[in-house]
Amino acid sequence: MTGALTNASGPLATQRSFTITRPFFTLFGRSFRVTDERGELVYFVRHKVLSLKDEWSIFADEAMQVPLVRVKARQFVSLNVETDFTDAQTGARIGTVRNRGLRSIFRDTWDVLDGADQPVGVVTEDSNALLRRLIPLLLGHWHIEIAGRPAARLDQRFRFFIKEFHLTVEPQTVDPRFAVGCACLALLREIHRER
Repeated sequence: MTGALTNASGPLATQRSFTITRPFFTLFGRSFRVTDERGELVYFVRHKVLSLKDEWSIFADEAMQVPLVRVKARQFVSLNVETDFTDAQTGARIGTVRNRGLRSIFRDTWDVLDGADQPVGVVTEDSNALLRRLIPLLLGHWHIEIAGRPAARLDQRFRFFIKEFHLTVEPQTVDPRFAVGCACLALLREIHRER
């Protein structure tokens, strides 16, 4: 499935730089606005606060009328939760990540899985993770690696009243939709720790 991870489709297949923003405080849901280099909205994510099984979508618009990617955890409760990213139009799996369970307590880490659920890459928090759990105002950094090669990088930027993150995707390494999904998954873990 490494091929599926790199087979980007659609008008944003060549987009390599994104800015992800969310309000500093969200009460009734978690929303992320993903813009391109020109500041135009390209993806929108709305995650419900009260959902039993972790399931959400990446949309092309803020009205949430055009779903692009469905993100769904395979298990209701598990230490090593596997999360599938599928194309909302075709149902084809774009990629899968598996949380490393207890090993992710102090540093968020997911294995990127192939079609046979074998690890082919990793999504890792790079910043001083333990210190960030004690001081949430410290900025976060993550990276995606596929087949031993850097595929994408997510860096938090300091802003007042909003949370802003810059995502850079390396050419020919990973589908940008998968990279955006992984970035939002990491940011959702950040929100859980803010409570």
